[in-house]
Amino acid sequence: MLPYTALNLKEKKRNNLKDFVNVAGPMGVTHFLILSNPQSLPHLRFAKSPQGPTFTFQIEEYSLAADIANSQKRPRCPPGIFKNSPLVVLGGLTGLGNPFRSLVEYFQHMFPSVDPTTVKLATCQRILLLKHDKEKDVIEFRHYSIKLQPVGVSRRIRKLMQNNQVPDLGEFEDVSEFVKKAGYGSESEADDEAAMVSLPSDIDKLNRASRKSAVRLQEIGPRMTMRLVKVEAGLCSGDVLYPWPVEKEVVGKKGTETGEVEGQEDDSEATDESEDEMV
Repeated sequence: MLPYTALNLKEKKRNNLKDFVNVAGPMGVTHFLILSNPQSLPHLRFAKSPQGPTFTFQIEEYSLAADIANSQKRPRCPPGIFKNSPLVVLGGLTGLGNPFRSLVEYFQHMFPSVDPTTVKLATCQRILLLKHDKEKDVIEFRHYSIKLQPVGVSRRIRKLMQNNQVPDLGEFEDVSEFVKKAGYGSESEADDEAAMVSLPSDIDKLNRASRKSAVRLQEIGPRMTMRLVKVEAGLCSGDVLYPWPVEKEVVGKKGTETGEVEGQEDDSEATDESEDEMV
């Protein structure tokens, strides 16, 4: 969530949620991310300060950023990419109605808005992807770094221009061998037309407005699969807006009881269990 985080906040074990809400205003904190670990599965709450709403997710699967890096041959996560906020990409969340409509608004206001006409491309170095899986009814949380690579330039030349260091040419008879010989890994990567862009301005020494560049995304983590289990009107309190309240019994026109609606009793019991676990 860098760079807009409360890094100067010093918490103590005796602090509770009310203490954090009281200092949120002076410190400019607008959103809370609260992670809890009950006996079943961990839960992550997204809360808007100071009056809510609060979205509670059950984390069904997750991988830490360290796990993602260990699984990659050449992990990439330079510290400089956290100097600016990520670009937020929401997939499959539109047209679903509430509570997902209010959830989209929450994530849109969680990060600064981007004006395509004035944004500096050099500051766009990360993507936060939130994608809704309709079949499983879960949200996939992914975090990527953005890297631009000039099309048609070998890896050796890219490293030479980026490092600004004279390479060791002792093993070569001619400098052309250094350019043409396959070095560490593949010398060039397959260029996908869909990933190529024409830059409106110069980004660095390699990525110029006069040539095309390929957009490369590399996952940096963390990775989560979350299921929305509860929405509250306030900040971790107030009316429960989701799951929707249902009636356990249906009464006929003559006032006679016709029995319980199929599936509603089980759903309410499951909701009560999940709420107990979160408490």
